[in-house]
Amino acid sequence: MYINDIHILYYVLVGIIGLFIGQFIDWCNKRLPEEKKVISRDFFKIYLKNTKPNYILIILTAIIYIGILYFFGNNIIKLLEYLFLAPMLLSVFCIDYKLQIIPNRLNLSLFEVGLLFTFVEAVSDTSIIVTTFTNRFLGLLVGGGIFLLITLIGGLIAGKEAMGFGDVKLMAALGLFLGWSNILIVSALAFLLAAVISIGILIFRRKNANDYIPFGPFIVLASFIVIFTPANLLLPIVFKIFTLGLFRG
Repeated sequence: MYINDIHILYYVLVGIIGLFIGQFIDWCNKRLPEEKKVISRDFFKIYLKNTKPNYILIILTAIIYIGILYFFGNNIIKLLEYLFLAPMLLSVFCIDYKLQIIPNRLNLSLFEVGLLFTFVEAVSDTSIIVTTFTNRFLGLLVGGGIFLLITLIGGLIAGKEAMGFGDVKLMAALGLFLGWSNILIVSALAFLLAAVISIGILIFRRKNANDYIPFGPFIVLASFIVIFTPANLLLPIVFKIFTLGLFRG
């Protein structure tokens, strides 16, 4: 039996891998904020013996992995790239939501993996080598540049950081994965999600307006939306929302 030209056994295999990766993400979420190694014997000697399964992360990762296989199973480079990217994004979401930080080691890993796949994609098809490098490195500059500008301007106006430099590094690294046009959509979606969800949180939880709401989770949500939604469908929707439907995209 095939689903989208991919045998169902591959979905089962990737889903099982996702289950294990989900639990490993939970381990990373405990180690990275403390700047400890994630590749350690303690994972087997201490963690697995004393920790209960994190069912939310396990199931969510498995579902995301199956989705990645469905959408990118016929493109081995993109498939592997997003299989590496997804758990790191989930780790960003969890750590930033709980602790309001994005560990440097995590951002650096995102950058390293993004850089690796930039070269892999370029080498795999030399006819588009210039396009690949241009698109991805422009993504790095655009993603990091937009958020660096917002941080600096916000600091000058408000006298404090508008957002953390961890978000700037995250967007720069994501630009390597997604390219300049997609990182622009991620930026727009992240701000839209932040506005809607933050207002809801302030209303229903009655939090103080000065309480800090981390921006990393919104970037992660926007990134997954961009990964699983074709740009030609997403861009007109985003354009209409931000222009209030006054202009046609």
